[in-house]
Amino acid sequence: MRDETASETERSGRDPGEAEDDTDGFARVAAELEIRNLVARVAQLADHGDLDEYVNLYTDDGRWEYPGAPRRGRADILAGARERRTDKVTGPGSASRHVITTLAVRVVDDRSATADSYWLFLRDTATTPVIVSMGHYHDELRFDDGRWRIARRDITLG
Repeated sequence: MRDETASETERSGRDPGEAEDDTDGFARVAAELEIRNLVARVAQLADHGDLDEYVNLYTDDGRWEYPGAPRRGRADILAGARERRTDKVTGPGSASRHVITTLAVRVVDDRSATADSYWLFLRDTATTPVIVSMGHYHDELRFDDGRWRIARRDITLG
């Protein structure tokens, strides 16, 4: 409920005639949109895209924390993605999909952010899709070399 007795300065923190600077607000919205697209793109590339593009969405020192199979650095993350493709767990011909939902992004500052989302992993997508597993991603992101990248992805099952 609005405090009718408070002055405009007390309510907004600025004088009524002072122009509001939306530069920071626009930058935060732009960062959030880029991060949302990044989270989606990681899932798409894991399923059917170029693995070099996929691994480039992580920082050089990125961490992929999957229970029992952690990966450290781009080379190790790439090796894990290639193994999953070779084993037909993910990628072209695997009839699998990652579905990302309930995504919340928090831009901390112009260099760091976090994102939390739920994920579903489906198999048999060419016939009768079945949810094989589900869980939570907690991503720590860093603005790196002119773009947002995942610095750490913690994956929780269930």
